Amino acid sequence: MGAEGLDDEDIPALTTGQAADVIGVQPAFLRSLDAGRMLRPLRSAGGHRRWTRRQLALATRVRALFDEGLTLTAAWKVVSLEDRVDEVARERDLARAELERTRRELDGARREAAEAVKTRPESIARTGSPDRAHRASGLHRATGSLPATAWSSTTPATPTDVTHP
Repeated sequence: MGAEGLDDEDIPALTTGQAADVIGVQPAFLRSLDAGRMLRPLRSAGGHRRWTRRQLALATRVRALFDEGLTLTAAWKVVSLEDRVDEVARERDLARAELERTRRELDGARREAAEAVKTRPESIARTGSPDRAHRASGLHRATGSLPATAWSSTTPATPTDVTHP
């Protein structure tokens, strides 16, 4: 493991004996958490448990509740629920931050749209009527013009096919 993994609390770095020394418990306590499927350490190629700092923090909280008189299962349930609440709170905080960012972007877009609306009459005054572009393309009903596809039709045009003013 390189130095870049030292700060990552999810790196499985400690053996059971090392982990037990770090948090002040017997190795059997950590093995019981694994056997009870409360904490599942990764295994090395040789099959030895490797504990993460995050797992040790959870084990420490379980041990404190166990020492207060809760059963191991009850202590694990409390710790896992507390951990889930913490996770949901982090997700909520991220969602709030995203919402605030989106609101700022929306406010900016609204300001830009308001500015565009304010400057629109000026551009119409320079170019003429707002539907000038629409008149330039398509049919001119007043002149009775037909699109080119009407002239290339295989059937002859009848008087009802032509639009008159």
